[in-house]
Amino acid sequence: MKNKLLLFGYVFAASFGAFVVGLNLGGISGALEFITAEFGLSAMAMGLVTSAIMIGCLIGALLGGRYSDKYGRKNMMIISAVALILSAVGCALASNVAWLIAARFLGGCGMGVLSAVIPIYISEISPAKWRGTFVSFYQLFIVIGILAAYCADFGMISWANNWRWMLGLPLLFAAGNLLMLLFLPESPRWLIRQGEYEVARRAIARMGISAEDAAVMLETPQPSQKGGPKLSELFRGSTAYIVLLGSLLAVFQQITGINVIINYAPEILRQTGIGGDTALMQAIYVGIVNFLFTIVAVWLVDRLGRKKLLLWGCAGLVVSLAYLTYAFAQPQPDSIGILIALLVYIAFFAVSLSPLMFVVTAEIYPSAIRGTAMALSTGISWACAFLVVQFFPVMLESFGAAIVFAGFGILCLAAWLFIYIWIPETKGRSLEEIEKQLLKKE
Repeated sequence: MKNKLLLFGYVFAASFGAFVVGLNLGGISGALEFITAEFGLSAMAMGLVTSAIMIGCLIGALLGGRYSDKYGRKNMMIISAVALILSAVGCALASNVAWLIAARFLGGCGMGVLSAVIPIYISEISPAKWRGTFVSFYQLFIVIGILAAYCADFGMISWANNWRWMLGLPLLFAAGNLLMLLFLPESPRWLIRQGEYEVARRAIARMGISAEDAAVMLETPQPSQKGGPKLSELFRGSTAYIVLLGSLLAVFQQITGINVIINYAPEILRQTGIGGDTALMQAIYVGIVNFLFTIVAVWLVDRLGRKKLLLWGCAGLVVSLAYLTYAFAQPQPDSIGILIALLVYIAFFAVSLSPLMFVVTAEIYPSAIRGTAMALSTGISWACAFLVVQFFPVMLESFGAAIVFAGFGILCLAAWLFIYIWIPETKGRSLEEIEKQLLKKE
């Protein structure tokens, strides 16, 4: 029991960085209206303030995964926590739009590193039977952070300099995460790849990893790559197919529109004629549903399996987006119906693409390229998130909500077909078993 509690504690400490990520993602939704009023932002500038964090995430993810192969998972998470502390201070003190964008970009770099490294770290320390659940904690903590940000934004509406408090809130939690990370052991699988067998054995003992799992880690031959693999090595031989699968799954996670809902929920609801405070309050409902159904995903992922949840989730996304297309095409959109459809969309996304992109990619990539491959797929995910978030205000202004949501619906249908045909089931198997099967398949 003591060993299980220790392992859970390490998973919690690593996952807590995702809570800070969620605070940064959700905080802008309530702050944006007040930032726009203070600085007189255009639709394009509004998109840039919102999406600057995504650009940072792209760069952070691409660098973070590769350098985690070189310098370790723990060290990269510590660097990220420092970046998030500095970002929160910068956002709170920003005197102009350029400063604000730069501070959000820095925070995005830290978030991008965490998005690539946390799922890797957790997958590498978790037993096969709990791995899907534990890796899903990454997304669970993100949605808890988003919900906390929505609630905090609503509570701070009447404060002087409210948006500065909203965007500065992550400071306290990033500092707390930094303290946790200092006591975290390094990933045993990473240590083994560096040839540090004695240090790995001590980490295994400290984490309470079972004798069976420890034997698999220590006995499976691991290529020594102290500098980490080059990006070009991902597209050679049998690994190219696996990297392509993970990268496409990352693309579909974002182009189905989730960050539009997360970042612009109040703005979408205002399209139906709802007032500002009411729209922000209803955005909290989005956060609550996101949280509750992510818990459902954590509970189901090691019971039903990854592929089944992904297929059911994408089917639900198609249905909810079809209704949103219909509703916004009406002369007078039904605000209650649209809110319900948004909540249904969030529910199906939360049990499928939201956590399972990270679970599946962390599982299917071979050990020798895992950090760099996760960096690539996570970077691709953030690049798509940036494009969607940056241009959504412009698309909304140019084409209207009905056409925009119809486009997202078509992309969700394409995601369902891709998952049905190509994504393998990885439930209940060790990382070494998954690697052998996929490499043998090719």
